[in-house]
Amino acid sequence: MTALQCGDRSLDLTVPRVMGILNVTPDSFSDGGDFVCVARALAHAEQLVAEGAAIIDVGGESTRPGAEPVPEAQEIDRVVPVIEALSRRLEVPISIDTSKPEVMRTAARAGAGMINDVFALQAPGALRVAAETGLPVCLMHMQGLPRTMQHEPRYADVVAEVIDFLRARIHACEQAGIARHRLVLDPGFGFGKRLAHNLTLLARLDRLAELGCPLLVGLSRKSMLGALTGRDVRGRTPAGVAAAVLALARGAAIIRTHDVAATQDAIRVFAAVGAAA
Repeated sequence: MTALQCGDRSLDLTVPRVMGILNVTPDSFSDGGDFVCVARALAHAEQLVAEGAAIIDVGGESTRPGAEPVPEAQEIDRVVPVIEALSRRLEVPISIDTSKPEVMRTAARAGAGMINDVFALQAPGALRVAAETGLPVCLMHMQGLPRTMQHEPRYADVVAEVIDFLRARIHACEQAGIARHRLVLDPGFGFGKRLAHNLTLLARLDRLAELGCPLLVGLSRKSMLGALTGRDVRGRTPAGVAAAVLALARGAAIIRTHDVAATQDAIRVFAAVGAAA
């Protein structure tokens, strides 16, 4: 796939792209409370684009381990004013990070050009609403729910199980009228997975690429990096960049990150070496 049509904007995928994270939540694990007002959110998004982000992912509900659900109306109140402001000011597509059908619908009307769903459109009505928006969708694998997903995650074969799940969700989407060319896949690093599961998935990411959809990888500042390095959340940028490069080498098309400038630099080096090979 060379491009992803995100509403009235296109995301060029002929080279790897950075998705900048914009959490408008009070409780996200890395930047909770930093960008809850529209002006600060807009300023940060503009900075992310200046650093190289090709798409901005707006989230109004934390999905960190142990997170509690947010009421639909509250999530809409958080994200819609931000999406409206971003879509007026920025030329890049805006993604809405949500699992709730009405949030998807309202965000699309406000200017969102992509749906990023950690539940892979499994909520009642989500498939239908996503199909009606006409937007591309990122389907993520997660074992369990954010509140409990890290309690006792277990797999017989984590790679095979993630592939089987994503293949089934691709089929469900196609049956609902969402064409395969509108789908992006995310293995869900850190979502119901132990460190060993995450490392195995990263090592074998090329197997997921065989499903035929662009791969989105989100490793930025996650606890697996802290477990490997001993660094706190704000000190994990180098490890996140290293993990991003490993993902790129195994077929990732989009890197979702808080640390856009460093990741974009890594992509430039990766692409230049690939072009010279």
